[in-house]
Amino acid sequence: MSGDVHACEIRASDADLEDLRARLAAARLPEAETVARAAPGRRRWAQGVPLADLVDVVNHWRTGYDWRSFEARLERIGQFRTTVDGLGIHFLHRRSTRADATALILTHGWPGSVAEFVDVVDELADPDDPATPAFHVVAPSLPGFGYSDKPATTGWGIEKIAAAWVELMGRLGYDEFVAHGGDWGGVITTVLGGRFPAHVLGIHTTTAQAPPGLSTDGLTAAERAWTEETRDFWGRHAAYAKQQATRPQTIGYSLVDSPVGLLAWILDKFAEWTDTEDSPFERISRDRVLDDVTLYWLTRTGASAARIYYESHLSLDPGLRVDVPSAITVYPRDIEKCPRAWAQERYRRIVRWRTPEAGGHFPSLEVPGYFVRDLREGLADVLAAGR
Repeated sequence: MSGDVHACEIRASDADLEDLRARLAAARLPEAETVARAAPGRRRWAQGVPLADLVDVVNHWRTGYDWRSFEARLERIGQFRTTVDGLGIHFLHRRSTRADATALILTHGWPGSVAEFVDVVDELADPDDPATPAFHVVAPSLPGFGYSDKPATTGWGIEKIAAAWVELMGRLGYDEFVAHGGDWGGVITTVLGGRFPAHVLGIHTTTAQAPPGLSTDGLTAAERAWTEETRDFWGRHAAYAKQQATRPQTIGYSLVDSPVGLLAWILDKFAEWTDTEDSPFERISRDRVLDDVTLYWLTRTGASAARIYYESHLSLDPGLRVDVPSAITVYPRDIEKCPRAWAQERYRRIVRWRTPEAGGHFPSLEVPGYFVRDLREGLADVLAAGR
C-alpha cells in the first residue's frame, strides 16, 4: 500500500564491506599534484585533493573506520520507509517526549546525506532545558540518495520533492510543521515555504535564494563582497555542478565503480566548502566524512544523487515568494551568500537573520553546538511570528 509507513533496519552485507576494503587496497592512484608543497594552506588543494591527504583517508577507511557503528546510530534514531508517487523514501524519525514539540523536517543536499544530522537529532528532539523548544524530527533521504529509491524516470526535481515531503509529513500525523535545509535542502525548504503555506508554519535555511537580476546598488561593501564571492564560485569552482547537471551518467560510472574516485569527488567539496585553513578535518572528523561517503558507496548512489542537478539546476521559479515566517543564517565560508536586501525580495517575512563568525557549508558537522542553538532560536522566532 503506497500510504504505508513501516520501520526498517538497514544493514550492509559483510560481502559488500569486504569488497570495499579489497577495492581500497587495490586502488590505482595518480602521481602527486604539481603544486608547490609549501606550508599547510588552501594552495595545497589548488588541483584538488592532495595525494598524501587522500592516501591517509583511504588507509583509515580500509583499516580503522567502523560502518557498523554508524548503522547502530541510525537504528537508535529510528529508520522508516514509505512510498510516495511510486518511489520508496527512506527517512529518520525521532519523536520528542515533549507534549509541546513541533514537527520539523530536515532536508540535506549534495554531497550530503542524513549523515549530516545524526549528531544533532537527539538535542533537537529532547533538549535538557525544558524551556528550550523541542521538535519531532524527520530527516528524509532525497530521491536517489542513501536508502531512498532511485528514480527510474525524469521528474523528481525540487517541486516534486517538496510536494512529497508534505505528503510524508501528513502520513506521520504532522499536518503542520516547520522546515530546515541547506544546499539542495535549502532550495527545497524554500519551495515548501512558498508553495505550501497551509502546512508549513515557517522555515529556517542556510541557503537563501534571491530572485535573479537584482542590483548591487545600496548594498554594503561586505554584501558586495558576498555577491562577488558567490559569482566567483559559480564561475570558477562549479565544474562539478555543470558536470552533474549535464552528464550525470558519465561521472556516475566512476562514482559507483571506484570508492577512491567517490571519496575524492566528495572530499574535495568538504575541503573547499568548510571554514578551515587547510584540511576539512580541522572541523570534521574523518569518521564523520566517511559516514557520508560510505553511505553513497554502499547504496551505489553516485549517479542517481548527481541527477538532482540534471533535474533541478537553475530551476527554482524566479517568481516564487515565501510569505511564511523565515529565519536565515549565512555562514561565513558558505559557497552562496545572499545579502539580506536581496533575500527580502523572495522571503517576505524574515523574522531572524544571523551571520555567525564561524562555519561553512556543513554547519551541523562543522559547528554542531552553534547549529543546534541557532536552529532552535530561529524556529522559536518563526513560530512566535506565526501565532
